[in-house]
Amino acid sequence: QVQLVESGGGLVQPGGSLRLSCAASRSIFSITAMGWYRQVPGKQRELVATITSGSRSNYADSVKGRFTISRDSAKNTVYLRMNSLKPEDTAVYYCNAVYLGHDYWGQGTQVTVSS
Repeated sequence: QVQLVESGGGLVQPGGSLRLSCAASRSIFSITAMGWYRQVPGKQRELVATITSGSRSNYADSVKGRFTISRDSAKNTVYLRMNSLKPEDTAVYYCNAVYLGHDYWGQGTQVTVSS
């Protein structure tokens, strides 16, 4: 199993930045892929960005050029750096890990972009 703990959400003005962190309970070398998803009420959860154990990253078109996913293997942590935030980025952001064919999720962290 993998436990995931997110942090770093909050309220930010449009154009601002935030960095989300996701700490895993086991070495991320052993995890096939990790990523960030987001969800707003009444809508399906959507992919934001993923990164594989080989450090290959993938982004939703809506965040390309603004968000960066990265990993620190020494800390078993994955980050999501979010720049140039827009009101439409407001959502609950969830960390995901794919480990031995199973999906694991964090509890979610709220990101609100508003003036």
